Amino acid sequence: MKRLLLLCAAAWVLAVPSMSYAWWNQDWNARKKITLDTSAAGANLAAAATNVPVLVRLHTGNFPFAEADMDGKDLRFIDGDDKTPLKFHVELFDGVNELALVWVTVPNLVPNATTNTIWVYYGNEKAAPASDSKTTYDGSQTVVVHFADKDAAFKDSTTYGHSPAVRSVAYGPTGLADGAGIFNGAARLVWSGQPGLKLSSGGFTFSAWVKAADAAQNALLYSHQEGNGGVQVVYEQGRIFARAFGQETAKIDLAPGVWRHVAVTLSDRLVLYVDGKEAGSANAKAVDLGGDVVVGTNFKGELDELQFSNIERPGAWLQAQAASQGEGARLVTVAAEGESADGEGGASYFTILLGAVTLDGWIVIGILMVMMVISFWVMLVKGVFLARTDGANKNFLTRFQGLAGDLTKLEQGGDRKLAGSSIYRLYQIGMRELHHRFELYETRKLARNLTPQAIDAIRASLDAGIVRENARLNSQMVLLTIAISGGPFLGLLGTVVGVMITFAAIAAVGDVNVNSIAPGIAAALVATVAGLGVAIPALFGYNYLAARVKSIVADQQVFADELIAKIAENYSA
Repeated sequence: MKRLLLLCAAAWVLAVPSMSYAWWNQDWNARKKITLDTSAAGANLAAAATNVPVLVRLHTGNFPFAEADMDGKDLRFIDGDDKTPLKFHVELFDGVNELALVWVTVPNLVPNATTNTIWVYYGNEKAAPASDSKTTYDGSQTVVVHFADKDAAFKDSTTYGHSPAVRSVAYGPTGLADGAGIFNGAARLVWSGQPGLKLSSGGFTFSAWVKAADAAQNALLYSHQEGNGGVQVVYEQGRIFARAFGQETAKIDLAPGVWRHVAVTLSDRLVLYVDGKEAGSANAKAVDLGGDVVVGTNFKGELDELQFSNIERPGAWLQAQAASQGEGARLVTVAAEGESADGEGGASYFTILLGAVTLDGWIVIGILMVMMVISFWVMLVKGVFLARTDGANKNFLTRFQGLAGDLTKLEQGGDRKLAGSSIYRLYQIGMRELHHRFELYETRKLARNLTPQAIDAIRASLDAGIVRENARLNSQMVLLTIAISGGPFLGLLGTVVGVMITFAAIAAVGDVNVNSIAPGIAAALVATVAGLGVAIPALFGYNYLAARVKSIVADQQVFADELIAKIAENYSA
């Protein structure tokens, strides 16, 4: 016995998921780990990157929105040491549709590692908002335009407030992140007379996500010109390149209709990056440069996440940005399991599934639960009713078999034990019909001698009684058939809608890794499991009850035939 207890204890220890015992603040009830993968499978960083604003995408498949504030004001991001709060700002938090886009400044990314982690804390209804775009970016970031302003009054999110003059640029709802700027060839963004945007020998960085409408165009994605000198990012006949003070990088193919990350840095040389990788360079140096900054001259297409810096950003920094923002989002992975402040780290799979079920799924599950309650109630009530009916029938048949000449003997005085017998009620029908004819014969002073027509009439009355008793025996059974046939279809409906919402959410936030898809799909399948959970017990119960009903119906039919035979034997010539 002692050995068995030790084995059970060892199994329990192994089964309990490990967790970190540190907890940043006990006022927050839950947290999730976020892994920043810089290995070859993730962002593939060859060098360290510091103070990188990474995009964290939260959606139905990776975050329990029901446990957080509906406006996201209780979100907090903590460094991997579980002590240091990180600067962040919320670009989008939609608690109803369960979508969120949050920019978090990560202090340090170790290259080629899967150990870079941060925490997202949530579940504090008293928390005040901590989102602040002005402190998320460092002092070298001079412009950040998210294109998330639905009124198309696109604003700078940095502390400098370098908002552009918007000339005919429209808001597009289907950007890489929350929105995009739509350029029609005549639209542009202009920064005029902004001293903070002057180019100096300290360097410069431009970056943006670009989706050209067609290749047959010559456009300036970026232009900073003063006199005969300047810096330009050019899209020409389906190819992208950078030009600075007469020097040009290689021209790189950039197919239209696809989001691509384009970045250009200038310090001791001019470098073009495409999707975070160096694609070309030229011998050009940064010098002092004033004049207007214009984005989108003659461009037809969309831009998103437009950024300027007054320093040359390292290649690893740009690569990390591209990897966190892109549709693949290879850098950022939100853990499937969360942890709670009560020490129950590593939620069970069942808890994870229920936490990821969407509102429409809960509606379907709620309907199925009502169906389950009704079907169990029908099975219980009908089971008790049939058991009592069958017992009363057996009691009556035992007494009926003992009758000799007088068939009316059992109706004299009544018996409460026979009140629930369906066969006893058929017997009473037969006796009423018999008495009715005997009274008629006495009125006409005729002998008690039933004719064949009278016996057929009594049989017809018994057949009608059997039909009514059968209807009584089968009453409410239709509710079980509805549960059997309707439950799986309702569950399937919930699953299909849940899968649709999951894929729509993933498409909206652009996070398509397996860890983000799996919880949402698994949660959608909960509706199918609920439908089967309703149908399977109802199927077993229906088959059992139907067999009981069939047995009672057979007893009734046999009794009716036997009663007619005894009536004919005792009361006909």
